[in-house]
Amino acid sequence: MTVRVRIAPSPTGEPHVGTAYVALFNLAMARKNGGQFILRIEDTDQERSRPEWEREIMNGLRWLGLEWDEGPDKGGPYGPYRQSERQAIYAEHAEILVSRGAAYRCFCTKERLDALREKQKVEKVATPGYDRHCRELTADEVSGRRAAGEASVIRLKMPTDGQTVIKDGLRGDVTFENTTVDDQVLLKSDGFPTYHLANVVDDHLMKITHVIRAEEWINSTPKHLVLYRGFGWEPPLFFHLPLLRNEDKSKISKRKNPVSILDYKQRGFLPEVVLNYLAGMGWTMPDGREVFTKEDFFANFTWERISLGGPIFDLDKLAWLNGKYFREKLDDAQLTKLIRDTLFDEATLSKIVPLLRARIDTLEQFIPATDFFFRGDVKVAPEDLKPKKRTFKEVAEVLELLAVELDKQVDFSAAGLEALLRAFSEKTGWSTKDLFMPIRLAVTGRADTPPLFDTMSVLGRALVRRRIRSAIELSKAEAKKEQKAPK
Repeated sequence: MTVRVRIAPSPTGEPHVGTAYVALFNLAMARKNGGQFILRIEDTDQERSRPEWEREIMNGLRWLGLEWDEGPDKGGPYGPYRQSERQAIYAEHAEILVSRGAAYRCFCTKERLDALREKQKVEKVATPGYDRHCRELTADEVSGRRAAGEASVIRLKMPTDGQTVIKDGLRGDVTFENTTVDDQVLLKSDGFPTYHLANVVDDHLMKITHVIRAEEWINSTPKHLVLYRGFGWEPPLFFHLPLLRNEDKSKISKRKNPVSILDYKQRGFLPEVVLNYLAGMGWTMPDGREVFTKEDFFANFTWERISLGGPIFDLDKLAWLNGKYFREKLDDAQLTKLIRDTLFDEATLSKIVPLLRARIDTLEQFIPATDFFFRGDVKVAPEDLKPKKRTFKEVAEVLELLAVELDKQVDFSAAGLEALLRAFSEKTGWSTKDLFMPIRLAVTGRADTPPLFDTMSVLGRALVRRRIRSAIELSKAEAKKEQKAPK
């Protein structure tokens, strides 16, 4: 058997470090066994998917050295490799399931489903979900309602009794009671598939032999196994990796850790260090080494050396490992080149210089006038963040809303940011004067800077997000003091 593995990220945001983590273990499985590693883009979420995010995902993975054998940009024998280009395939396979009695058409309206959810909430139903209202419609009833123009979806017909057992390569047998699993929508009324149908169909048609993904997908696997049975296909082998976690054991999130691959690149982490660290999250070298190359990892990779304890993502330890590489792996010339190419490359300087021409008279003034472009964190006096007629609680709330909007903003040019921030000002009821100064201080640490939108664009999304979130935490801390202060 030729080993074929894949990752299937959604292009709905920046490339996530969790994607890199799962990709690394997939690639290790492929390279250790002489197989293929496939990149598939799951872009069926038409509202949030963007080609720009797809490019960023590819750039981030390539920066880390996680190269795929087949994918949207490379082609391959089982394409296309974007799900949005495979709609006809999913529609055909959904109808196959209906014809075999493994799925059915559901005509329930949004209003009925909303009412059902509210009813189940009031009645405190232990396992809320779809009540299978349309499951036993006859073929004539279905034909008549479709002929009348009623919109419908296709749902999976889950067994109503018994158990589904997942044979997991890391966890052994994992058993689910079928009564706890919902009749999942497979094909939406607009013709787009849900994750579950597209995932199973693609994995089968692309001849994926091992599905290696994060443990958060374990609960979806019973549905996938029922789909495989409905088609009469042999399922792949499943391996559910432990999730990367924050110190409090919660799933790693951008509120507590940088999660964008591009963030690590901008901070000056070496790609080989990031891979070394990710490989060591819950996996150990046979000789106990902490420092090893990607090739060492591939050569020594076995599933038996993975721990399921939930690896803690420790940014301080990653920084320590990066420093260790600086001191032990790079000579002075290499480190000099790295600093120049990362911090003072011509492309970056060419963006900054036009903003500073009118603000400096001698070259020695350049560094003090621009140091916030090259720093990580900046210091802000809490009292400066708060406009006179606002509270710290309000500042924290508006900056949290802004952080969400910035994460969704595809166009990070000065013009794109200006349009976003002015619209955000109107939407929130904050004047531009009260809103823009806290943002300026949060992202630069200064009240007097080059134009705000140009500055944010040069700083980039990762650094702007990082500093905005620091300002949020600072404002929250001050809000607690406000609340406790005597009135």
